[in-house]
Amino acid sequence: MKKILPPVIITIILIVYFILFISGVNYITEPLWFRLTAVIVPLAFIGVSIYVLIERIKEIRSGEEDDLSKY
Repeated sequence: MKKILPPVIITIILIVYFILFISGVNYITEPLWFRLTAVIVPLAFIGVSIYVLIERIKEIRSGEEDDLSKY
């Protein structure tokens, strides 16, 4: 459990940061395409962060703690 906690905390911090970024888009007066891009890109980063977290948890549970051991 100790090895799973840091990736979860970092992912939560990233998600909160991106949500704050997305909420800040409401206050800018730029064209619609720019605002949509400013929302879609952080949403994609949130999705990738969650995917990477799930993969990392799978690695930790399977006992493969260090990816460099493959090389």
